[in-house]
Amino acid sequence: MNAADTYNSSNPLIKDSVLGSKFFNPDYLFDQENAFLRFLLTEKNLEYLYIILSLLAIFFLAVIIYVTIRMFEIRKKEHEYLHHEIAEYAHNQALREKESQSNEVFKNPRWKKVLDYLVSINENDWKLAIIEADLMLFDLLVKLEFNGESLGDKLKEANLNSFPSLNIAWEVHNIRNKIAHEGSSFEISSHEAKRVIALYEQIFREFGYI
Repeated sequence: MNAADTYNSSNPLIKDSVLGSKFFNPDYLFDQENAFLRFLLTEKNLEYLYIILSLLAIFFLAVIIYVTIRMFEIRKKEHEYLHHEIAEYAHNQALREKESQSNEVFKNPRWKKVLDYLVSINENDWKLAIIEADLMLFDLLVKLEFNGESLGDKLKEANLNSFPSLNIAWEVHNIRNKIAHEGSSFEISSHEAKRVIALYEQIFREFGYI
């Protein structure tokens, strides 16, 4: 008999009370804990525990993979939606600009053709706008009686006194040459195309050509 049992048996007040229960006996609780651990840590139970932990690991890994895939799918859909909205806005904006320009009357009808190309949503049309504007620039220099076979030759004959927009003309003509020489490999944005056409417009309005 251990000391706790001796003390409990010698003290009737404790023996007959809740404190006298074996569940308050440290030795009993320690023995029960050891028995539970021996049962839990048997080889068979460890195998079950390993299987359960493995299944949980596979489950959580599958959840992580699923969530990652869904995130990429959502981002892809958001990107496609945004791209669609931008394209639709650009298309509607082009239609509004085209409708607005259709009501304008130009001194040179060829300029309307340039603007029609410019408001398109196709990059090739923007290039055509620049090429057409460059042809108009050539005709303007012919009208101004500058000598030379090509536009470049005529610009070489000009100076800032006779042609104040000479530097601008060289800039836009060089861009036109890149389009002609590089073809489809030459890329140009809508913003850049509009900037170039605006420079042509500056030249033409300076001489009352449009």
